[in-house]
Amino acid sequence: MRLGINLGYWGAGMDGDNLAVAQEADRLGYDVCWAAEAYGSDAPTVLAWVAAQTERIDVGSAILQIPARQPAMTAMTAATLDSLSGGRFRLGLGVSGPQVSEGWYGVKFDKPLARTREYVEIVRRAMTRERLSYEGEHWTLPLPDGPGKALKLTVHPEREHIPLYIAAIGPKNLEQTGEIADGALLIFPSADHLEDTAIRHLRAGREKAGKTLEGFDVCPTLPLALGADKDVNALADMFRPYTALYVGGMGSFKQNFYNQLAQRMGYEKEAAEIQQKYLSGDKAGAAAAIPHQLIDSTTLLGSVERIADRMRAYAAAGVTTLTLAPAGFTLDERVAALRAGTEALEHAGLA
Repeated sequence: MRLGINLGYWGAGMDGDNLAVAQEADRLGYDVCWAAEAYGSDAPTVLAWVAAQTERIDVGSAILQIPARQPAMTAMTAATLDSLSGGRFRLGLGVSGPQVSEGWYGVKFDKPLARTREYVEIVRRAMTRERLSYEGEHWTLPLPDGPGKALKLTVHPEREHIPLYIAAIGPKNLEQTGEIADGALLIFPSADHLEDTAIRHLRAGREKAGKTLEGFDVCPTLPLALGADKDVNALADMFRPYTALYVGGMGSFKQNFYNQLAQRMGYEKEAAEIQQKYLSGDKAGAAAAIPHQLIDSTTLLGSVERIADRMRAYAAAGVTTLTLAPAGFTLDERVAALRAGTEALEHAGLA
């Protein structure tokens, strides 16, 4: 099992340390460094900054938002980053959510699966450097009856095939991801529930494409907090606001993919309470309503030995790249957590 690191969003208050964390991950042999975007920092700028100041670690977008860019623009960005980084770029895509898509980008959040499929097809076609033409429900290139012409990408990517990942949560999205992508970016993964909530759907998609999970990168992100095992409850409390935001606040009563995931993990009643409190403005109450086990099962907490045990469980469940979000209030604490990740991987016998 490989290790990755997720820097999250630039501008979240840790910018001064993020580059140092990425460089330490590079030195320690981490496989990939991911950066996120929502409606603040954009991922490509951060990844270019990191790639220019690291040597071997891959850089990946987790995610480039599909409603933010035309697919040909994403192909241009991927080709450019792959060229500038010496073949170290991984392209992670996702549809975001209805609030961001419609509120920030002004793009209707409809038919997300069909849009994702067409988007991936166009991106991959553009990166073959053949003249780009496409006829679909959501995109037609070139536009008919106009001056547009079929163009081809002028930038040469470092590699013929840039690894393409999709952020997926729901069963249908996971199945399609298995069918059309090279990897899946997962969030709030519980090793105990991973087969039912993700792996079996990815496997079904691979089978639909005539493939197996061999070579497919299952890549969940987990926060990591290092400490004594007796302090696990306190460590888990660090992530209550984070979990409440996603389970309670990422979306509406009608549509919250993370809330639905918590329900599929067996927390139907608790997920409803968290969402009701969060959306009514009681964020503290929402955080307090999160069961400890939900946090503990979707993070890595405690000693190196305890974290190693959890890593073994994730590897057994089918995870191939475990992406860590090392927690800490200072750079030293984040670096210590980062180093604990490599120590735990070795202790687990997975390095």
